[in-house]
Amino acid sequence: MLNTKLEPFLKDSSSETKAYEDLGFLHSSYSRAIRLQAEYLKPEMAMQHYHINSTIVVFGSARTLSHEEAETNLINAKNALQENPDSSALKQQLKLAKTRMKESKYYTMAREFGTIVGNYDQNSNDGYDFIVVTGGGGGIMEAGNRGAKESGSVTIGLNITLPFEQHPNPYITKNLLFNFHYFNMRKMHFMSRAKALGCFPGGFGTMDELFEALTLIQTKKIPQIPVILFGHEYWHKIIRWDFFVERGLITKEDLELIHICDSAEDGWNIIKQFYKL
Repeated sequence: MLNTKLEPFLKDSSSETKAYEDLGFLHSSYSRAIRLQAEYLKPEMAMQHYHINSTIVVFGSARTLSHEEAETNLINAKNALQENPDSSALKQQLKLAKTRMKESKYYTMAREFGTIVGNYDQNSNDGYDFIVVTGGGGGIMEAGNRGAKESGSVTIGLNITLPFEQHPNPYITKNLLFNFHYFNMRKMHFMSRAKALGCFPGGFGTMDELFEALTLIQTKKIPQIPVILFGHEYWHKIIRWDFFVERGLITKEDLELIHICDSAEDGWNIIKQFYKL
């Protein structure tokens, strides 16, 4: 008797087609393991081919604007409200534009950090070390890739398909932009060569990546690396780090995994001190 659960699969697949050429089969739930393996192998082979020995991960909000974009956004919001001063929606839009103008300092900081890191190793004779890698999108990710490219360094983007926000930025080195479907494989590639994490203000995705990295280090699944949080004001306001210790959920020593600073240069100095560069 025909298994009706297989019908959607059979409609998109042909028994006469070679399995590795059968898109219906490859896109089916039965081939998830193959797709996961492919998302591991393709970036890994490229990293080896281009001699990427180690990386510095830069992540943060995709919504953070550059100073120029934020300024234009603010001017437009002010003009719109002047034309319709009673609009509550435009008042809220102006408030958000002012916040984004203030937050644009983190775009500048991430760009500066990318430039500093990018200047470290531009000699490919023995492979590249401390190469900036980001999630490949806009905002902080764009800033990190942009700064690295402006220094003359190669720079990597691990992009992911999402229903919003995630379009690759133009500052990623050709052949080092990778597009992922699975978050878990993307995260694995973030951490596999990472020598430090530079974390800027962000939302759910940023928190997810930050706390997964901290968990891997805390549980010794990966060697200890510097975890640098940029922006005292943001991080102390959004997370009460000492409260974790007060409740006995982490130890006081666990907080030593985190370094908080307010400039690109301070972030780089933390990395230099850790590795005695």
